[in-house]
Amino acid sequence: MLNALDTHLLNATPRQRLRGWPRFLTEFLYFGIKEARSCLFVGLFFAAVFLVPRAGLFGLPRYDVLLLVALAIQAAMVWSGLETWDELKAICLFHAVGFALEVFKVSGTIQSWSYPDFAYSKVLGVPLFSGFMYAAVGSYIIQTWRLLDMRIRHHPPYWMAVLIAVLIYANFFTHHYIGDYRWYLAACALGLYARTTVVFRPLDRDRSMPLLLGFVLVGFFIWLAENISTFWGVWRYPNQLGAWSAVHVSKWSSWSLLVVMTFTIVAHLKHIKASIHVAQP
Repeated sequence: MLNALDTHLLNATPRQRLRGWPRFLTEFLYFGIKEARSCLFVGLFFAAVFLVPRAGLFGLPRYDVLLLVALAIQAAMVWSGLETWDELKAICLFHAVGFALEVFKVSGTIQSWSYPDFAYSKVLGVPLFSGFMYAAVGSYIIQTWRLLDMRIRHHPPYWMAVLIAVLIYANFFTHHYIGDYRWYLAACALGLYARTTVVFRPLDRDRSMPLLLGFVLVGFFIWLAENISTFWGVWRYPNQLGAWSAVHVSKWSSWSLLVVMTFTIVAHLKHIKASIHVAQP
């Protein structure tokens, strides 16, 4: 069924009769459907996060149930052809990158946040399902790229994009020791991607928007999901141990930078690089 839906969504046959408000509303509807379809893994995974009781299911702790659900969703997407093996490799990389960050953040000397519940699948204090929260972001970008037929114009040179991505990731670790350079990195990313636009196709015509706006919007929705997840007690920040409070808005910037890093990984997938125009000096 989803493959048939994808075929329909990817149909770019010109709709010559659509004009004015009917065209705007139709394109807006198709854009929304494509965005919702791109969130398949995200939606199913976070539905499980919210629906699985804290006590777990069938004698299994909640974190272990979430790990099994995430693996089942991922296997089903590959089996059905909704994701390719190359895309799965990239998602596994997101999982590994996210898990390494989680291990550092929950360690005894840092304790930025914690996973309070017991689980058999906890490694170094981190439940293995947590890496899928980062993989979910990668899955969304990969699916959006395909369904919206995204093309990038005036992408910065690859070595610059990779360098800023590596520095962003490193800052998540080093700011505990040598200061937080988040805003300096954000300024560098702003300059690097200032001319970069993403061309996409909601229906049958190309539309465009600044890539930086996309980074900020995706970061905002991740911040919202983080607020919901901490409210349900999936993990907790130190200031939420006594009673829940909203995640500080500064985390929005951190998530937006993480999206920059994730985008860079996706952009280096072999079949995607062909659709990127690298700006020439």
